[in-house]
Amino acid sequence: MQINGRTRLDGGRERWTLVPESLDDLWHLSYVLEPGDLVSGETTRRIQRDDDRMRDTGGEREPMSVTISVEDSEFHKFANRLRVSGTIESASREDQIGHHHTLNVEERAEVEIEKVWQPDQRERIEEAVEATENADVAIATVEEGAASIHTVAQYGAEEYASFTGPTGKGEYARERSELFAELASALSHLDVDAILLAGPGFTKEDAKKYIEQNAPELLDKLGATVDTSAIGDRGVHEVLKRGAVEEVQAETRIAEEAGKIDELTARIGQGAEATYGIEKVAEATEFGAVEELLILDERLRAERAGDGEWGIDVNEIIERVEQQGGSVTVFSSEFAPGDQLDSLGGIAALLRYRLE
Repeated sequence: MQINGRTRLDGGRERWTLVPESLDDLWHLSYVLEPGDLVSGETTRRIQRDDDRMRDTGGEREPMSVTISVEDSEFHKFANRLRVSGTIESASREDQIGHHHTLNVEERAEVEIEKVWQPDQRERIEEAVEATENADVAIATVEEGAASIHTVAQYGAEEYASFTGPTGKGEYARERSELFAELASALSHLDVDAILLAGPGFTKEDAKKYIEQNAPELLDKLGATVDTSAIGDRGVHEVLKRGAVEEVQAETRIAEEAGKIDELTARIGQGAEATYGIEKVAEATEFGAVEELLILDERLRAERAGDGEWGIDVNEIIERVEQQGGSVTVFSSEFAPGDQLDSLGGIAALLRYRLE
């Protein structure tokens, strides 16, 4: 993410000029935008003409600049864009003002956002700017007869490919080298900076040796192997939790969240310094006991849009936690730690001391 400018406006609003540079950046923007925010960008719009010079053609698309008042935004990771819908407040064609429109925000296209920026939203964008320099990582998990590849992004870890096949003896037995060859071929087609090999037993070590001998173009990308109890999604979670990704990537949001949710659940299980649920967290905030506030992005967004169920001002909780020297982590609903936090009510806290 690039920040090309910030302008203070009346009423506590600010206009930020941003350039999203990746899918991660578009994902971050989807959780920053709220109803009533103003978003400006370049777009095309179907214009119907019916005058003396041109008969009605049913509408032709014309490029134009628009500013829309946000009603909804939706991140489309498979379409590489963020769709922002709302009413046109201003446009290079005045006759389009007041019409409904959907603006497609895409990578490397400048966009302006005018809103009252909450502290956690500022932090989210600033983290996205810092994360631009992070390495792109692939995690390959492998065991006898099966392997999978996941790519790591801030919006989650996504499966890129998986391979299975019988091994051992018999008519349909498969040579281990065939599985390793498929794995190496798939990895060579990925545009990543680093590759981690993980899995149970010694198969991952044999896979690494095969890749070193038969796919030299991957040598500079191979990192250390990681022991896990399983492959696939479960194995990837273990890799993230153990901090292996941080060895090649300064810090990823999902690795951080995995560690924090494990700390939270451990403390809850021990009856130690932790609490969860909006009422308990609000109470802990009143006592100044919150060391770290954990909150789910979708719950936070719903509360700010007036669609939530908490009945307590979450912005006030966030502000008080930060005023008291606590920190705030907004969890992604796209990854397993977010699911765990959601099951605890979408909000929890690591405490400075235990509350009776």
